[in-house]
Amino acid sequence: MQALRTDGKFFRAGEDRVHLRAVTYGPFPGGWPDSFEEDFSRIVAAGFRALRLYEMPTMALLDAALIHGLWVFGGLKWAGGMDFDREPRHLSEARVSLVSALRAFKDHRALAGVYVGNEIPSDLVRWIGPVKVRETIESLIDLGRSVAPDLLFAYGNYPSTEYLEPGNADFTAFNVYLEEEAAFRRYLRRLHHIAGDRPVMISEFGLDSRRNGPSAQAESLVWAGRAARVEEAAGFTIYAWSDRWQNAGKEVLDWDFGLVDRAGDPKPALGAISTPAIQESKPDVLFSVIICTRNGADRIGHCLRAVQRMTDSCFETVVVDDGSVDGTADLVAKEFPWAKLVRLPHGGLSVARNAGAAASSGEVLAFTDDDCEPDLEWVTRLRRAFEDGRFQAVGGPNLPPPARFLAEAVVSAAPGAPSHVMLDDEEAEHLPGCNLAVTRTAFEEIGGFDAIFHTAGDDVDFCWRLRTAGFRLGFAPGAFVWHWRRPSLRSFLRQQRGYGAAERLLLDRHPQRFTPGGDAIWNGFVYNGGPLRVTGGSVIYHGPMGMAGYQSVVSGMMPLRGIEPRFDSPGSRMLLGLVRWLQPRVRSWERRRTFTSSSQAQPCAAEDEPIHEFEIWSEPGRTRADILEHLLAEGWQSSGGNDRWDVERDGTRLLLATEQGSGTGRRTRVRIWGKPKPGLEQRLGGI
Repeated sequence: MQALRTDGKFFRAGEDRVHLRAVTYGPFPGGWPDSFEEDFSRIVAAGFRALRLYEMPTMALLDAALIHGLWVFGGLKWAGGMDFDREPRHLSEARVSLVSALRAFKDHRALAGVYVGNEIPSDLVRWIGPVKVRETIESLIDLGRSVAPDLLFAYGNYPSTEYLEPGNADFTAFNVYLEEEAAFRRYLRRLHHIAGDRPVMISEFGLDSRRNGPSAQAESLVWAGRAARVEEAAGFTIYAWSDRWQNAGKEVLDWDFGLVDRAGDPKPALGAISTPAIQESKPDVLFSVIICTRNGADRIGHCLRAVQRMTDSCFETVVVDDGSVDGTADLVAKEFPWAKLVRLPHGGLSVARNAGAAASSGEVLAFTDDDCEPDLEWVTRLRRAFEDGRFQAVGGPNLPPPARFLAEAVVSAAPGAPSHVMLDDEEAEHLPGCNLAVTRTAFEEIGGFDAIFHTAGDDVDFCWRLRTAGFRLGFAPGAFVWHWRRPSLRSFLRQQRGYGAAERLLLDRHPQRFTPGGDAIWNGFVYNGGPLRVTGGSVIYHGPMGMAGYQSVVSGMMPLRGIEPRFDSPGSRMLLGLVRWLQPRVRSWERRRTFTSSSQAQPCAAEDEPIHEFEIWSEPGRTRADILEHLLAEGWQSSGGNDRWDVERDGTRLLLATEQGSGTGRRTRVRIWGKPKPGLEQRLGGI
């Protein structure tokens, strides 16, 4: 049984791509069964390849999983629903538990990874502070990785804390319960932009058969599994295997999410999900993969071997040699005779791309560069995005491969890499030329690439002209290419100078698309590769009283990628800081002969400190929702969507958070700003 690894936006085991079908297993009243044989045999027969647990496994469970070929994702069970900032023992216990379990099981071949937490309640996150909670999750991942560097680590997030994505997770995991297919698919597309470079895993999806009926449960699991594949999620987890489960130490008897009932008998859903949910259509539109190269003898071979491995059966390959003097064309002719070779005198990138289009036969022209290695499903996934006819150009992400040395790691985390710009979760404003496919009709209508652009800027001009002509640009998140960044800081800064020179040409061609300071004006969201997460200056939409079902960071730009953990150190962070300072200034000098940097987000204004905090204990289990309902009835006013408090009255503001402990009793914490209200604590305690 081979170890599970990430592979760009997907998973793989060895050399094989894996779409990870998983099911949640436990926790069960009374603990684990005496034997796993019957359950695991049925789980494998239903087509599952992995289990997600909510506690760390036992050796017996892992041994049984290995026999049945099941990967196991353990879950760190800890008091994430308590105020672990004010009561640090909760976090200390979590750390001890994680290290102890990993030392015991880290080398077991069935253990694929660990979820270090699951759905920390959104009100508690607001109470502790979103940045502090995110950093806590990241610290648990760092700790786990230090003990078990070969395992995958993630956090089970959910839409109410979208902004809580850890920057160091191996994949983005979301629990999503949407009962309508179109809404589910729309949210999957959003998750790819929250995830940045990494895979998206649906870590929980299910439907309660008690309230909705067994047939509706079966139907929803089928369309959700199909949607996860079509929308390019790396994996899909069904919640749950059995109706038998417990929460906070008590058996839950009023929800039935299982594929089997409490007696172990199968529901209709088990048979329904065992049947393949998606059928691939045979490709019938010819794609022309066009690769332009100049002096790329050390790069073109890697690119073409990647193209040769692609699984699509309906494409041709055109290589355009732009006047190389290092033998590139001869190498291509000798080692890759199946590629159509076009030799040109040196004329620049745009001229080469236009020549490649002229020499090709395809209805769709798919451009990439000689320093890229397309994923094996690149054309297949681009093809799907064209099928409904909404888009005339489509692209996907370009991801840096794992760095081989420090300079590559720093450059991969630096700003200035080719990026797509998204108008929404599906439509792009800009697609970089290293991953850009366009219909021949649209290409010819706008006259191809502008020959004035020799090394860069051609794709920006091309996309702007496409949109001006009324064509739409789509995004296929799974259609990625590995794009090698510059191997040294000197060559990276030289590249940024070239980009600045290209922007000078763009300023002449499109002055209305630049600010007076020379920065490009984008209407969309600029992708930088890192997961979308809260930082110190972030504004978060929480919704009135922090109750929005979907709570997100308000931003126009993705965070930058971080330095790979293997190269992360105080010295590398200092070097990266220097590069991040130099990059915009080098580019600006070439663009406008000024050393200005791009505008940065302004820090948030300081807010008043709270004047008092207290606790309310409710033995019957009343929560903040009950207290807020009472306060609203008394005339308190709800907060706005971005406020950090819940209700206000006569200059007094309150924030409430209810902890999720065991048993029926609940503790609600209250924070006060402004004028104190005499007797408020006693009145709230009596609700």
